[in-house]
Amino acid sequence: MAWLRIALAQLDLTVGDIDGNVALAQDAVRRAEAAGAHVLALPEMTLTGYPVEDLVYRRTFAAASRAAIDPLARNTGELIVVAGYLDHDGGPRNGAAVLHRGAVRARYYKHFLPNYGVFDEQRYFKPGTTVPIVRVHGVDVAITICEDLWQDGGPVAAAGRSGAVLVLVINGSPFEQAKSDYRRDLVARRAAEGGATVAYVNMFGGQDELVFDGDSMVIDPAGRLLARGPRFEEALIVHDLELSPATRHDRDEAHRGITVERILLSTDELDFPAQPVSGGVVEPLAPAAEVWDAVVLATRDYVAKNGFESVVLGLSGGIDSAVVATIARDALGADAVHVVAMPSAYSSGHSVTDAEDLARRQCLHYSLVPIGEVVDAFHLALKESGGIDGLAAENLQARVRGTLLMTLSNEHGHLVLTTGNKSELATGFSTLYGDSAGGFAPIKDVPKTLVFELARWRNERARMRGETEPIPLNTITKPPSAELAPDQVDEDRLPPYDVLDAILDDYVERDLGREDLVAAGHDAATVEKVIKLVDTAEFKRRQYPPGPKISPKNFGRDRRLPITNRFRDAAR
Repeated sequence: MAWLRIALAQLDLTVGDIDGNVALAQDAVRRAEAAGAHVLALPEMTLTGYPVEDLVYRRTFAAASRAAIDPLARNTGELIVVAGYLDHDGGPRNGAAVLHRGAVRARYYKHFLPNYGVFDEQRYFKPGTTVPIVRVHGVDVAITICEDLWQDGGPVAAAGRSGAVLVLVINGSPFEQAKSDYRRDLVARRAAEGGATVAYVNMFGGQDELVFDGDSMVIDPAGRLLARGPRFEEALIVHDLELSPATRHDRDEAHRGITVERILLSTDELDFPAQPVSGGVVEPLAPAAEVWDAVVLATRDYVAKNGFESVVLGLSGGIDSAVVATIARDALGADAVHVVAMPSAYSSGHSVTDAEDLARRQCLHYSLVPIGEVVDAFHLALKESGGIDGLAAENLQARVRGTLLMTLSNEHGHLVLTTGNKSELATGFSTLYGDSAGGFAPIKDVPKTLVFELARWRNERARMRGETEPIPLNTITKPPSAELAPDQVDEDRLPPYDVLDAILDDYVERDLGREDLVAAGHDAATVEKVIKLVDTAEFKRRQYPPGPKISPKNFGRDRRLPITNRFRDAAR
């Protein structure tokens, strides 16, 4: 048997920051060399960041990416580095370069860039795909990219049939709830199919609405998890593998149009060390913990990567703004978080006291800005035109608050955080240019019932650490209310949130129609009401700020319906 020490680098990359991304890659090279690794795998599109979206069509951008490969290669010695980058050869190419002894030894191109949720993807590989197999210390190692792993009988299988005993898969795989288990099962299936150990490396960090969670892993052909990296943080996973040495050169098989290209870089076999290095296996996170870490990381990176140093949000004393404030504090630190209570004539006394309590518990910058006189001034200005009442008067209060927050943003350079949740966004239960105003929406993809669960989980974590619970109990237990009318609660206009979220999950995530929703056990009248609310709120969702994707079907990136649309899924 031969052995190989591999290193998998989870890096937080920034789209377009080629120099910064190269610096991160060079640091990973130094650390891998210091750890005695033979092969280092960097994530997909390391040099450009990911996803680059329509930047792929700029030849100057692709040229800058390709040019950056050379200085990275010059810093390699005996360590073999596999780095993802963007190339342009008759069209955008998702590339992987093999770097060794100061030069580029091989390039592997995919024939398309994915763009579904991340990119629009043709979910197949094209005939003519050539997978490089690199011989490293007598071990045949194949190089593949992201979607190669998804395809039954695809490049991973072809590489294994051609004698590769290790397949490196470089990835930019965004987070979704419960995706970690799916990922592990997928890697295990491919390892078994190809008869090869699969080493899967993934980036971490936030990029607009996507958040990448790391979760790199190594799985052998028997499905055993040999090593697994942490979630939502930087890491270099170093692991020693005992592998079968290469025995022949003529096992290449053209499989479904896939061929292999062999590159001999280092043929001397090594004896397995007396004390092998293990990358260890990091235990998976609990469901609430992984969502919390995802939205915290997404918020931190969005703020930092877009040049902001602080954030501001309206703190109403309710559950949504309390959770967003706590996310911001965990992401940025208390000194960077400014919260503003803006009570109106209909705000309850506990709204202000709960907001003050939360700000005090978390040491946030707190301001009290009553809006009653401002709202009255608007009413006076509109008196000559007949005045306003009902919903228009309610929405005016929300718009005054949105205007004040945006003014504070202009004056002090804060990024405004929007505090709406997915249930409200789905049903249009928000005010355009009011509570929907802002630059980033941390819980945009978080249903209301999960917002409550996150609040309870975050308080429980504080208790376990001997810390002050960040969210007041009254904020969690009181009925949700927009407080825009006397004694108003959300359930005056919406079904109870546990009922609403169950219907939304089936209608939005699973695309069930009205009859299927009723057949699934939902009340027919409630289904009709919810469908109408969702279908008529698309124009609001199009104008909502970006926010981190945590579900398979978030609004904006995954689910976009025509705004002008007369189809209604009603009873036949």
